Amino acid sequence: MDFGLTDEQEMIVATVRRFVEEEIFPHEAAVDRSGEVPDDLAEAIKGKAIELGFYACNFPEEVGGAGLSHLDLTLVERELGRGSMALTHFFGRPQGILMACRGAQRERYLLPAVRGERMDALAMTEPDAGSDVRGMTCSATRSDGDWVVNGTKHFISGADHADFFIVFVATGVDETAHGPKKRITCFLVDRGHPGFTVRDGYASVSHRGYRNQILEFDECRLPDAAVLGEVDGGFAVMNEWLYGTRLTVAAMAVGRARRCFDYAVDYAAQRRQFGQPIAKFQGVSFPVADMVTEIDAADLLTLSAAWRLDRGLPANREIASAKLYATEMLGRVTDRSLQIFGGMGLMDDFPIERFWRDARVERIWDGTSEVQRHIIGRALFRPLGA
Repeated sequence: MDFGLTDEQEMIVATVRRFVEEEIFPHEAAVDRSGEVPDDLAEAIKGKAIELGFYACNFPEEVGGAGLSHLDLTLVERELGRGSMALTHFFGRPQGILMACRGAQRERYLLPAVRGERMDALAMTEPDAGSDVRGMTCSATRSDGDWVVNGTKHFISGADHADFFIVFVATGVDETAHGPKKRITCFLVDRGHPGFTVRDGYASVSHRGYRNQILEFDECRLPDAAVLGEVDGGFAVMNEWLYGTRLTVAAMAVGRARRCFDYAVDYAAQRRQFGQPIAKFQGVSFPVADMVTEIDAADLLTLSAAWRLDRGLPANREIASAKLYATEMLGRVTDRSLQIFGGMGLMDDFPIERFWRDARVERIWDGTSEVQRHIIGRALFRPLGA
């Protein structure tokens, strides 16, 4: 593995970093206070990302994307992680699962999403089905040639701006030796479709402005053409396209930790107590040494997992390790940084308290830390028959 970046990768990092610093940083405090991203600002960010050629950079060139490798995309996500998620959302990385679109779905969903004309939102989580995806109760049954969907989804990120939704629902049950096992199917559903309602979700302390919504289906009729992938093949679609989102979370955690760390180091070098900079005290310098070591370790774990994906090597365990370590590292780094700032760390004069709040959710969404540990343990013990 070559640890150096190519000239092109250095250019990608520099371009995205400059974009985040110039187009995202100036608006963060206002968005955090209001909990909303003004529509004109969202469109401006999206437009500038399109001009740069980075919108939908996670898609191949054959459908109009930038065709970045997994490693290149991880570098992009790492830089975007330095900025407010509510704002970098409009930099535009549609769900890769849309590559499963076929026939008319490509013109209606995939290609407009890549061009930035339509935005998507992914809907899996339910009030009683988070990590337990097969526990979902939102279901679809056949009726007069259609699928009739009933149920609720919640914690749906980006749904307030989405034009259509990628929704996973239960479409049957198989009896197995281990008990009933639900079959899952993925559907594409347009905003405003009869029987489908999007309403406000919960107020979260993490990532203010990056709002979650609740989706309600009440006798919502969908045609066969709305099925993404195969009927009862939701898990196949999910496993092929979605597990890489954990790598995105890891990369963004590294970027956010690095930004928080930079603030802490600068503050420690300038803040004076007992006649000298607090950086002179081991009570500050030792935690700083631990922080940079953990950030570098998380960075290498994340880049290594992306490198494996680019070479077609198994990477599920490595991605789980990266997501687990990077998100838990972020929690430690933001907490230690706040401690270095002391009382000022809790004031909104500095962004540290925002980083601290935002860090907490990373250990929960896209698979909790406990789920990541389960994935890692299973990968280690299954080959041994345990």
